[in-house]
Amino acid sequence: MGDVWFVTGGARSGKSRFAEQLAASSGRDVVYVATMEPSDDELAQRIARHRAERPAAWRTVEAPRELAAAVAAQPPGACVLVDCLSLWVSNRLLELGDPPPSGALDALDARIDGELGALLTHGGQRGGPLVLVSNEVGGGVVPEHALGRAYRDVLGRANQRAAAGAARAWLLVAGRALELPAREAAPDQR
Repeated sequence: MGDVWFVTGGARSGKSRFAEQLAASSGRDVVYVATMEPSDDELAQRIARHRAERPAAWRTVEAPRELAAAVAAQPPGACVLVDCLSLWVSNRLLELGDPPPSGALDALDARIDGELGALLTHGGQRGGPLVLVSNEVGGGVVPEHALGRAYRDVLGRANQRAAAGAARAWLLVAGRALELPAREAAPDQR
């Protein structure tokens, strides 16, 4: 059985580098599942730079939306690193438009919850580790715009689900990793 590991932290906290170190130390072939879309020149350059910095032996799979299917398609013994849930949620949310139609956020929450459930179930059965990276959005100010608040809420719930389904979890702050205590049975975390 494989383990699911969850790595979170703020922007530029060192979470991606830490997750990459976890993947490299697994001793397995690594598949990097990327969720960022190159929507402008700066992002395209960033993607190219990140890809060039990864070990040449790592395989990259682009999966901005169909995350569970992309992970399920990987070899069962490989370490799969998903970077990141934050962009995956953003990609899903932006499909709804600004502002999202009435009732669309509840449907999106349910869809993301279902996809994360499938991802976590498959991740625990795949044989190699599954490393999930996501931004922690709970420590900032309340976003000014409705779409920003919706994103914070949807991603916050997705992070709770991912952390609850992970065998291990870390919070990165200023490049330092703090391993979070083992999960406990708790009431609904919404």
